[in-house]
Amino acid sequence: MRILSGIQPSGEPHIGNYFGAMRQHVALQDRGDAIFFLADYHSMTTIRNADERRRFTHELALDYLACGLDPKRAVLYRQSDLPELCELAWILTTVTPMGLLERATSYKDKIAAGAAVNHGLFAYPVLMAADILIYNADIVPVGQDQKQHLEMTRDIAGAFNHTYGREVFKLPEPQILEEVAVVPGTDGRKMSKSYGNTIRMFAPEGEIKKAVMGIVTDSTPVEAPKDTASALFQLWSLFASPAEREALFARAKQGGVGYGEIKKDLLARLLAHFAPLRERRAALARRAGDVEDALADGARRARELARPTLEAARDAAGLGPR
Repeated sequence: MRILSGIQPSGEPHIGNYFGAMRQHVALQDRGDAIFFLADYHSMTTIRNADERRRFTHELALDYLACGLDPKRAVLYRQSDLPELCELAWILTTVTPMGLLERATSYKDKIAAGAAVNHGLFAYPVLMAADILIYNADIVPVGQDQKQHLEMTRDIAGAFNHTYGREVFKLPEPQILEEVAVVPGTDGRKMSKSYGNTIRMFAPEGEIKKAVMGIVTDSTPVEAPKDTASALFQLWSLFASPAEREALFARAKQGGVGYGEIKKDLLARLLAHFAPLRERRAALARRAGDVEDALADGARRARELARPTLEAARDAAGLGPR
């Protein structure tokens, strides 16, 4: 079974990235042939600073390795180290209906939020389709908000196969990561860099403490029952066992639990959880050449896997000599 997923280096990862994707990716490397990429091509729709993009991409590689991704068991590569993706994206663009892209809810949501309109943002699903189809991936683990993009990938693959009369591309199956569907931010909305409501995984302890203590709560007094669906309780739950969650939620519903108590406990649990990862990351950061070597080897292995599919697509479309 071939597994494919990626994450965009649009800023320093936060605990929403970790619980929403990165932790699951690490677990998946033992379930099949796993391929994970750092989507720096995709980041070009929002990041305009070259040095910033390189730094974010390198930092993300460090974070993945610190979280336990093993470049010997899984393929980890930088998306821009595989320019073949851009060729396949163009090939797929020629069979992608405009209406399909216009229906993308992610595109419409970003436009509604005031994002600058550019062709890269509009054609984002086609490059994502190339990311997936070039490996004929069987399973693509994604969050619920990316499910439509997977459906579009299946439509694009089907359109190419139908147009050229060959089953070049396998239709991938999404695997929705529902264990933690949405990690709330410190303001109660989805944790997102664009909202400025994140808790960075490897931030200095003082910054993490400020973020945790700043989690928005209501004015319910200590002795009154608490709403356990609030962001504070949901964030605390990420670091608790089922039995611990059941016990605290029961106490909270009866009253007598203060928000300050929960925040202090959350801070202690968060710091303890990421302490060994932080130590591993610091050691890796002192060996920057090893990180680049791992990415270069990942790109080499990714190219070997991708080449047969790209050649089959070129041949089906009549590109190059027979």
